[in-house]
Amino acid sequence: MLENSHLKIVSLLPSATEIVCALGLEENLVGITHECDFPASVAGKPILTASRISHETMSSKEIDHAVRSNLDGHGSIYDLDERLLQELKPDLIITQELCEVCAVSYKTVEKAARMYVADAKVVSLEPNTIDDIFQNIKTVGELCGVPERAATLVADLQNRLDKIQKCLRESEKNPKSKTQNPKLNRPRVFMLEWLEPPFAPGHWVPEQTEMAGGVALMGEAGKKSLTTTFEAIYESQPEILVLIPCGYYVADIVRQLEQTAFPANWRELPAVKNKNVWALDASAYFSRPAPRVVDGAEILAKIFHPEIFGEPNETEAIRVKINFAGSK
Repeated sequence: MLENSHLKIVSLLPSATEIVCALGLEENLVGITHECDFPASVAGKPILTASRISHETMSSKEIDHAVRSNLDGHGSIYDLDERLLQELKPDLIITQELCEVCAVSYKTVEKAARMYVADAKVVSLEPNTIDDIFQNIKTVGELCGVPERAATLVADLQNRLDKIQKCLRESEKNPKSKTQNPKLNRPRVFMLEWLEPPFAPGHWVPEQTEMAGGVALMGEAGKKSLTTTFEAIYESQPEILVLIPCGYYVADIVRQLEQTAFPANWRELPAVKNKNVWALDASAYFSRPAPRVVDGAEILAKIFHPEIFGEPNETEAIRVKINFAGSK
């Protein structure tokens, strides 16, 4: 456990930044990444990373190609400002080994720490499930000397997930009318984690889907997201299609949809025919293993079961139309 009163923390993960701030340690945060944007009050803190890929100007297909080209050549898509790291002299550096697409590689961070801030403790967060995320929160709390805050935060997050489950169970037991089928209709849901090529969901996203009262198609909880095909998604016949390209905000998704054509047979998907195609803020609710994954589950519950939880508002999710091959 480190002494938190004078503790200097560098976060090389947007999710870690959110966790540190949720634990009331924002003043201890001396350095962040170029992607750290929540809470908004972290704006202005020293930025230690930069991306070599532009999400703003490249299509999802171009981004995928650029990422694969860099990583296949054992390079990186991020740069780390090692001199700034030396100037900041952090006591704790929080990073990850889970995904080279998500942050500066662990090897790069570890090497820089040895060279420039040898006294700093380097901690790697490796969540694969929601429970792992909660354990990471407790780990950060323990390292920063605030284990009680972490335990309270995790208990609150778990209670919110439990509340969703309780509402779903009560709906099954107490249908609104005698003619209503007491068995809850759990829609078949595909969570699209990238547009071109399409990715099936992994890690905690299938859990979020199931907890919200849906049936998660193709993805497997605790496993990596995997490339799939449009045909495989078509064959799964989703009743609800949720677009959450990794790291994208809703505005990014809408912009990318203008450049993306889906197969013509997708017109026949139940989700498309019933206008149940949604875009959500992936960065906030799905891509980052932080407290707001619970917000993501709550929003999904509104999409899947508006009769129980109410409709999502436009700040939470929007219905979108997609283009089809030959129809642009």
